[in-house]
Amino acid sequence: MTQHTLALPEVDLVYDVHGPLPTADGRPPLVMIGQPMDASGFQAQVRLFEDRTVVTYDPRGLGRSTRKDGGVANDPEVQAEDVHAVIEALGVGRVDMLASSGGAVTALALVTAHPNDVATLVAHEPPIDSVLPDADAVHRARIAYTQAYQDRGWGAGMAAFVAMTSWEGEVTDEFLAQPAPDPAAFGMPTDDDGTRGDPLLSERSWAVPLYEPDIEALNAAPTRIVVAVGEESLQVYTGRTATALAERLGQQATVFPSHHGGFMGGEFGYAGQPEAFAVKLREVLDQA
Repeated sequence: MTQHTLALPEVDLVYDVHGPLPTADGRPPLVMIGQPMDASGFQAQVRLFEDRTVVTYDPRGLGRSTRKDGGVANDPEVQAEDVHAVIEALGVGRVDMLASSGGAVTALALVTAHPNDVATLVAHEPPIDSVLPDADAVHRARIAYTQAYQDRGWGAGMAAFVAMTSWEGEVTDEFLAQPAPDPAAFGMPTDDDGTRGDPLLSERSWAVPLYEPDIEALNAAPTRIVVAVGEESLQVYTGRTATALAERLGQQATVFPSHHGGFMGGEFGYAGQPEAFAVKLREVLDQA
C-alpha cells in the first residue's frame, strides 16, 4: 500500500493505493468510498480484493484529509469534485467503484457531473430522502435526533438516530410521537462530553440525505449503476431509499448479504459479513 496526498486549494486529500498502477490485470482500479466513514472502514474489503488494485480515501475534513476552506458541511457535490480529482490523479482512466451510505450519494453526484469517471458503480444503500413517500416525516425525525444531540450530547443523539434508522416501514406519526429513547438502553453513554461536531448527528451532513439525484442524467451516463441493498436492511430507512432509488432508475435493487455495514469486519463494533459481501461484489463487477 502507498499513501498519497493530493493538495488542492480547499483540502489536502489523503488516499491509499493498494496494488500497482497501472493495474496488473488490466481491469480498472476498484475505488471504495464512504461518508462520513473514512478509508479505515474498508480495510476488511481491501484484504479480500488482493488480486485487484484498490483505492480508498478520507473525505475532506475526515480522517487524514485536512480542510483548508474553513467549512464544516459535508456536501455531496463538493465531495464529488474531490473524488474526481483523486481519479484524475490516478491517471488510469475510468474506475470501478463501491460507494456506501453517504459515499454512494457522493458517487451519484460524481456520475452526474463527470459521467466518464466510473465504469461500474455499486451504490450501496444511499440515504436519499427525496425518493421516499414519507420524506417529510423522515426529515422531522432527523431534526429530532439532531436536536437530541444538541441538547444532551452524543449518546442521546445516537440513540435517537439508531431508533430512526432501525424503524421498519414508513416513518409515521406514531414513531414521531415516541419519547426520546434512553441512551443506556442502546448501550450508549448517558453523560455529555460537550462536543457537537459529530458529522453524522449534527447538521453538517444534512446535505447528504437532502441531495436530489438527477435521474435523467444518471440514466444517460455511460456508467453502469447498480443500486445495492443489504438483505437485513430491506424494511428500514437506507434499505427503503435504495429500493426506491433503484425503481426511479428503472431497475431492481441488487440484494447483498448483511446490513448497512455489511462489508465491514468487527473493527468498529458493527460487524457485517465481509467475506460474503466480497463474493457478491465480485459477482456484480464481473457482470460488466
